[in-house]
Amino acid sequence: MNRLTEAVKHLLIVNVLFFIATSLYGDMMYEWFSLWFPKNENFQFWQVFTHMFMHGGIAHIGFNMFALWMFGGPVEQYLGKNKFLFIYFSAGLGAALFQVGYYYFNYLPMYTELVNSGLTGDQIVQMLTSNQTIQGLNQTQLYNLQEVFPIYNASMVGASGCIMGILAAFGLMNPNAELMLIFLPIPIKAKYFIPGIILLDVISAVTGQSFFSPSNTAYMAHVGGAVIGFIVMWYWKKNSFNKNRWN
Repeated sequence: MNRLTEAVKHLLIVNVLFFIATSLYGDMMYEWFSLWFPKNENFQFWQVFTHMFMHGGIAHIGFNMFALWMFGGPVEQYLGKNKFLFIYFSAGLGAALFQVGYYYFNYLPMYTELVNSGLTGDQIVQMLTSNQTIQGLNQTQLYNLQEVFPIYNASMVGASGCIMGILAAFGLMNPNAELMLIFLPIPIKAKYFIPGIILLDVISAVTGQSFFSPSNTAYMAHVGGAVIGFIVMWYWKKNSFNKNRWN
């Protein structure tokens, strides 16, 4: 059994408290603490951090907290509390950066095309906010509005990006550890399993085809968390972090 380490314990508690508050206050919690697309009026700077503690349902938080306990404990024991927290929150920030960057990559060309077609910024925002179009739009304008609407109104919740960073760190620690999916009980070495999961997330982000996750998953957040977790852990291993352990 994994030992419940100090930082993991406190992260579990904070996530559960946020989930209880969300169960009690619902939409208000999602409006304030989810990470909204920066162009949306609901966006606030603190959401870059608070979205890491928000979850969309019992299955969402249950899976993430199980993964945090399973992989977070060994990583914290290996790194120490402070370095573990650094990699955890760095991965969460990386997840936000990758996902928001991916949103902008898709949003900006279509928004620019809408403006070039003669629509004003205020008209576009009004239609994206109300989900009601003005009269006289052509098919290209309607198509672009339909494509940017879910991006403009997108919100992100969950500790998955943080968990993916911890998972990547775990994989660098134990490349030959055998892991498996709950619904595919075939043991696969971490050095193959983790890159495989990341590749599936990239494919899902690009194609919209979900393999194991709900269709509204922020796939690029998973990728961002894993990439940052890998880079940080790789740097520390390369530079022998145990000689300069943060206690």
